[in-house]
Amino acid sequence: MIGFAAGDIPKLPLNLPLLKGAALVGVFWGAFTQREPQKNLANMQTILQMLGEGRLRNHIHGTYRLEQAVEALRQMAERKVRGKVVLVTD
Repeated sequence: MIGFAAGDIPKLPLNLPLLKGAALVGVFWGAFTQREPQKNLANMQTILQMLGEGRLRNHIHGTYRLEQAVEALRQMAERKVRGKVVLVTD
């Protein structure tokens, strides 16, 4: 999981990383961008390169016509969205 947009900070059962052999790492990204602007720029360039190469993709949760914007917002407010919500005009 990367970050959270609103509401309570998610709680993670700490046995999961242990069982999965994973590590948890936290970062104050906003502070990092101010303290390390060159490293942040290098990170962003790497991410954009990976996007351009197709190695990273955005997850599209759903595509809604503009007339369905209220429904899209409701889905977001109810925290049912995983990924991006796209509004289209055609």
